Amino acid sequence: MRRVFLPLLLFLFFTIESIFVQLLPSEYFMDKYILVPRFLIGILMLFAIYGKQKQAVIYGFVFGLLFDIVYTEIIGVYLFLFPLTIVMVSRLMRVFHANVLVAIVAILAAISALEIVIYKLNNFIGITEMPFSAFAEVRLLPVIVLNFVFLAVAFYPFRRFFEKLAQDESL
Repeated sequence: MRRVFLPLLLFLFFTIESIFVQLLPSEYFMDKYILVPRFLIGILMLFAIYGKQKQAVIYGFVFGLLFDIVYTEIIGVYLFLFPLTIVMVSRLMRVFHANVLVAIVAILAAISALEIVIYKLNNFIGITEMPFSAFAEVRLLPVIVLNFVFLAVAFYPFRRFFEKLAQDESL
């Protein structure tokens, strides 16, 4: 049961990302802002920090490929960016103390970098022509706020879960 719980939990977050925005009241958000939940990558980064980095990177590859297949026209963008982001945050947290504030700031910075790289790629290949200032106001800032709220709520339960999971597997 323990072996299938984490993949099922990650798949649940993969699914929640696609339906989350539809559950929000559209009159408050949809007209002005583009909300993109990055719950899955946030959970994977928490797993890399407090659990096992190698497994988190493998899950990053798997869910990055799944994300590319389901949501994008270009295979390989998320397949490459998810594991890279996970490794960067995990290595950064080896330098800094992994307390709640530092971990959340590092994860939000990584999510911001992920969003900017995806924006630049879409801009480069002509999918979007939105100026960066509009992107920052309409998409980047709402993404940071939404994912901050999620991390503030989910941090402690997932931290304990991943620490316990890593400890149980090391026995």
